[in-house]
Amino acid sequence: MANGHILVVEDDADISTMLKIYFSGQGYDVLLASRGIDALNLALKQPPKLVILDIGLPDMSGYEVCRKLRSTARTSYIPIIFLTQRDERSDRIAGLELGADDYITKPFDIEELKWRVQNAIKSSERQNQLDPRSGLPTGQLIEEHLRSLMRSPNHWAYLDIKIRNFSSFTEVYSFVAGDEVVRFTALLVADVIDRHGTQYDYIGNPGTESFVAITHAPDYALIQNVLIQRFNEEVKKNYSFIDRERGYVLLTTSEGETRKIALMTLSVGAVSTRMYRFSDIREVTELAAEARRSGFNAGSNSPLLSSW
Repeated sequence: MANGHILVVEDDADISTMLKIYFSGQGYDVLLASRGIDALNLALKQPPKLVILDIGLPDMSGYEVCRKLRSTARTSYIPIIFLTQRDERSDRIAGLELGADDYITKPFDIEELKWRVQNAIKSSERQNQLDPRSGLPTGQLIEEHLRSLMRSPNHWAYLDIKIRNFSSFTEVYSFVAGDEVVRFTALLVADVIDRHGTQYDYIGNPGTESFVAITHAPDYALIQNVLIQRFNEEVKKNYSFIDRERGYVLLTTSEGETRKIALMTLSVGAVSTRMYRFSDIREVTELAAEARRSGFNAGSNSPLLSSW
């Protein structure tokens, strides 16, 4: 949906259903979890813009869920609002010390919760530099994560991902349609990482048609190829039937000339600490970008399925 999705973690079915109905009406896609472990799995698979988190869960406390979300790279920046029947100062402080962004007590005013949700999301986007369309980290957060990895002895790979012919698509189909492609790509990258990566992997959106994925999975080439194959096929859903069938769109230039523009495809390049020792983060990003443009993995002789 237009406002992205939020995750409601609540074991009271009446409350969770009410929140789903209300926030769906506010333009959000609402995911529900009644157990802490389910909430963690959902957040890793599809990081939400915000988590509404009950403290009293059947399998673990909301505090433990919050701690795990804050200690995992892919979910550390997501705003969290605690929802609880407790109203003691010590409980509020405990939640805030763990990194929760807000705290509201049952029974609550749904309008108040709405504004708290909106304000928390806006504040997170400003402070953490999240892209408002994809909900993913942008430049500064990506750089900070890369700097932390540079000090790590563990192996990882950096994937530079770019949508080809994106700007031409928006010229023909509109910027609104382009935003939908950005959201689709963010979900696709997250799903591929969830299926073939690890729980420690990281996803970012440094530019409109540019994404990054940092994976600790040994077979990062598999992730590259799956990303390319799935995107090139699934992105066709964003085109009209005629354009899908003929395999291109017609773009009229400012000079009145009609040009044939190929459908969008994905270009991915990667560098890995298994093949290369990096001295700074600029070296990482530049080598990955060069690998993407050339269609080869830096430090490898294996070509990608799609080149620049």
